[in-house]
Amino acid sequence: MATIEIRSLTGEDIWPWLDALASLRIQIFRDFPYLYQGSHAYEHEYLKHYLNSHSVIVGAFDGKQLVGAATAGVLSDHDASFAETLSEAGFDPQTLLYCGESVLLPEYRGQGLGHRFFEQREAHGRALGLQFSCFASVIRPEQHPLKPSDYQPLDAFWYKRGYIPLEGVQAGFSWQDIDQPVETEKLMQIWLKVL
Repeated sequence: MATIEIRSLTGEDIWPWLDALASLRIQIFRDFPYLYQGSHAYEHEYLKHYLNSHSVIVGAFDGKQLVGAATAGVLSDHDASFAETLSEAGFDPQTLLYCGESVLLPEYRGQGLGHRFFEQREAHGRALGLQFSCFASVIRPEQHPLKPSDYQPLDAFWYKRGYIPLEGVQAGFSWQDIDQPVETEKLMQIWLKVL
């Protein structure tokens, strides 16, 4: 088994890895439940907001290859709809670490890297003096036509990390599904943990 190096990247150190991260997001998020029809142009625009002093990309490296990554930053620097949703639920977006994507090539799963992604991101949030960590998971119908028969949701993993879904706290986010001609809005469930 290869030795995987975990590195936290901030600021200018993120630039060289943006294209690799974009490729990972496009590849991994094609799968259920995201079903994301991505493009590099959109990815580069979206990922640029991580190029600030409050954000981190935790990378998993097999030699010089980026095989997985997880992102995080202060919620007030992230998508306005998520910040507004948490603000309406009584939280100050400036006190929240927003854990964005966590993507890992299939052949590297099951080795504890998902836990390490969360550990590094949460440590980053604590170093910034933040009070909470949160993320959003897409809500899909139980009988979705593209849901694989062997699909296993990650809820148990998230509960084990100490996250709980905030009842009734959901945000909308739009992207194009792989089987749809245009973008449509999806509901995203917000999960929260005290740091």
